[in-house]
Amino acid sequence: MATQAFEDIVEDFEFLEDWEDRYALVIEEGKAMDPLPEALKVPATKVEGCASQVWLHPRIEGGVFSFEGDSDAMIVRGLIAVLRRLYNGLPVDEVLRVDARAEMARLGLDEALSAQRSNGLRAMIERIRGVAAQAAA
Repeated sequence: MATQAFEDIVEDFEFLEDWEDRYALVIEEGKAMDPLPEALKVPATKVEGCASQVWLHPRIEGGVFSFEGDSDAMIVRGLIAVLRRLYNGLPVDEVLRVDARAEMARLGLDEALSAQRSNGLRAMIERIRGVAAQAAA
């Protein structure tokens, strides 16, 4: 169900044995992502339920879902980049079929994130699913 971009990161994670290396890879993913323009960091794009500041700006063009995002925390920025690999480029109806928890578990993220980060990740996934559900309706 995951995109090829997400499968690529799963493959990268399989070669990393300890969590510190995986954590570093997540952070690198975030650093490689273009920052969200300041004009899009508004209350409507802010994700509540995250310990850090998080903004997601979804787009649906031609029935295809994508989003940009940003955070003031490097690890969260990296999680946004990983979620972009999971969801960007999927048809809107497929976004709702992605089992994000299971996909993220393939990376071992469920074991390594703090409770606050896990809650924030869930909040981001719920925002993405909510936008997709609204568009699919």
